Amino acid sequence: MQPGTAAACRRTSVRLRKTRVPVRPALHFASVTVPRRRAPFFRLRGPDGAEQSVEGGDLHRPRIELRRFAGPAVFEAFRDRPLRVVHLTDLHVGRMTPMRVQFAAADLANAQKPDLVVITGDFVCHSRWFLDELEEVLRRLRAPTVGVLGNHDWWSGAPEVRRVLSRSGVEVLDNACTEVELGGRRLALAGVDDAYTGHADTARAVRGLRRGVPSLGLTHIPEEAEAMWAGGVSLVLAGHTHAGQVTWARLHEISVGRLAGHRYIHGLYGTRTGRGATGALYVGAGIGSSVMPLRLGERGRREIAVFDLGVAPGDIDEHHEEQEPLPGRPPSPAKIAARHARVHRRMQRLRVKAGRGQG
Repeated sequence: MQPGTAAACRRTSVRLRKTRVPVRPALHFASVTVPRRRAPFFRLRGPDGAEQSVEGGDLHRPRIELRRFAGPAVFEAFRDRPLRVVHLTDLHVGRMTPMRVQFAAADLANAQKPDLVVITGDFVCHSRWFLDELEEVLRRLRAPTVGVLGNHDWWSGAPEVRRVLSRSGVEVLDNACTEVELGGRRLALAGVDDAYTGHADTARAVRGLRRGVPSLGLTHIPEEAEAMWAGGVSLVLAGHTHAGQVTWARLHEISVGRLAGHRYIHGLYGTRTGRGATGALYVGAGIGSSVMPLRLGERGRREIAVFDLGVAPGDIDEHHEEQEPLPGRPPSPAKIAARHARVHRRMQRLRVKAGRGQG
């Protein structure tokens, strides 16, 4: 699956290393708790009410929320056979997040029998020391997987992260779009590189999207969704905020909204009706941590989101409905320049270290 950035997105069928799996009946779920003893550690309920288990390893109780949503109206053509997309974000593989959590997230994603897995940036945390562990996590995913980079990936060394993603079978969309065929259904994917570090080019990412082909957008920074909507993308998936991690007493709205200036913090925004110029956005809470390992409050828990494209809103129980964004505050030119300078300095240091290692 090669990205296209010319007059039209490249059209292709998915032929990745990932093993395609048949569509299974929908699972109904709320949250997952992993016991100390060896599997089964996922206990879900199928459509007949029977309990189902997913085998796992000796994990120490990571809790991962499963949140399921319907797709926008533009995916109505998939109604006879909905396309299931699993959204992961902000893995932050490294010291801050135990590997048992990473493996549990990958196994839980597989348990949903997705047609496609998307990961919206920050694969690593603060360094390249855990790239082997990242590869081990990504190779557990069985469905075709597409991703975009985040600010931590750039700070830690984007070229090295890209190489690991490529070896692991993850297709990276760097300000590019592509068309894929999944089980006879054609889907356009547009991926925006990280805006925080100054690498986003949304106009380039959506260039070539064709009318009549349902589209899914990927970006690390949620605010890029507005430009993607204008470019014809009906549903955008994002990350970066971790939902604030501490959501008691709406503290996340203060820390991520008022202080950091984000309009979109966690969950669904926009509209899925297809009317007007606004599309839909989902901001995931993520799996890992980069500053503090603490997660408090229902919205701040580790999360996997499942989107059934072709299922209409109202046909299934959803965690929440679309919500209004916060006022937000775009970063000042000085702050943008400081961010760009920071990543430039870090990339220079990484090149110097690489040169010393070869010397």
